Amino acid sequence: MNESAPPTLRILGTRGIPAAHGGFETFAEQLALYLVQHGWRVVVYCQEKGLGKLREDSWRKVERVIVPVAGESPAATILFDWQSLRHAARYGDLCLTLGYNTAVLSAWLRLKGVPNVFNMDGVEWRRPKWSSAVKFWFWMNDWAACWLGNHLIADHPQIARHLESRVAASKISTIAYGAPRLSNIDDTAIRKLGLTPRRYLTVIARAEPENSLLEIVKGFSQRRRNVTLAVLGHYHDHHPYHAAVRAAASDEVVFLGAIYDKATVAALRFHCLAYLHGHQVGGTNPSLVEALGAANAVIAHDNRFNRWVAGSGAKYFNGGEDLSALLDDVLDNPTLLAQMRAASIERFETDFTLDTILTQYRTLLESWLPSTSGFAALQPRAQVNKSNS
Repeated sequence: MNESAPPTLRILGTRGIPAAHGGFETFAEQLALYLVQHGWRVVVYCQEKGLGKLREDSWRKVERVIVPVAGESPAATILFDWQSLRHAARYGDLCLTLGYNTAVLSAWLRLKGVPNVFNMDGVEWRRPKWSSAVKFWFWMNDWAACWLGNHLIADHPQIARHLESRVAASKISTIAYGAPRLSNIDDTAIRKLGLTPRRYLTVIARAEPENSLLEIVKGFSQRRRNVTLAVLGHYHDHHPYHAAVRAAASDEVVFLGAIYDKATVAALRFHCLAYLHGHQVGGTNPSLVEALGAANAVIAHDNRFNRWVAGSGAKYFNGGEDLSALLDDVLDNPTLLAQMRAASIERFETDFTLDTILTQYRTLLESWLPSTSGFAALQPRAQVNKSNS
């Protein structure tokens, strides 16, 4: 390794950047740009639908390796991950793998002596939406990541506790997600969507039962609210759950579809009266952190994950009836809404500013950079165990 060469990180496990899919892609983009600004060389592996050879390009000084694979099925994703890590293994650079869904494949990196840090995401195999076979696949890869990764990152104290049942606590660092602080966002984008500032609620989530979309829509629609519920995400009438959510909606609910334009999503967050968060499982949800950074009054599903993130200043519900009663109390109480918004900002500034989170990642990754004498040494030069617990 050249003494004058910049530290190098290769990011695996996402669909790539610029972000256009989900939380991991957004985080990969944020981290890559941050590290490049601090003198790192960052390589991100990007999945592309199609056939052909791997090719390389750059985006905002971040290097990209484009990996074409046929289709967008789980098999295509496995093939993408395999080709990506095979390519990464040639160079011996530090790898950061976001998610463990194909962790068993990282045995190749271990065999080649390449240091690999896993962001362990949530406990995917416990999600009720998966079949028994899929749950077994995730369970197996959860264990594989714990065994094969050189270090593990938990995004939530509860995830860290889960990992401690598999590996020593010294192998785990707890680092949540961060978000930008939103301020002075123009309202043109939301007015184009037919919305009025502070006269609508937002819910941003995949339309799945574990995200409480049906309960949220039913609870909101029980009576007239004189505000709009703006629902983001894909909804298809041929999908039974999606159809049930739409059928439960009153005329005050609008389905905006999936919106990936960052400026529009930022405006939707910033100008809403309150943010509804129905996620029942997982660790630190990036969408909830973004709501805190937008100073949203947060009304969230009552579980240990959301309570740690949003804190005591948010309001919590269990089921549609509970949410309906909570909305009765909150929506016509401007003093309470102002208190909830202030609490969101206080919680955000304490643990979730983007610079704080990215600095924690940088410190941890620096401790795992391969030594100048060769990249086979797999112990960190300094132990880092950041925890927000």
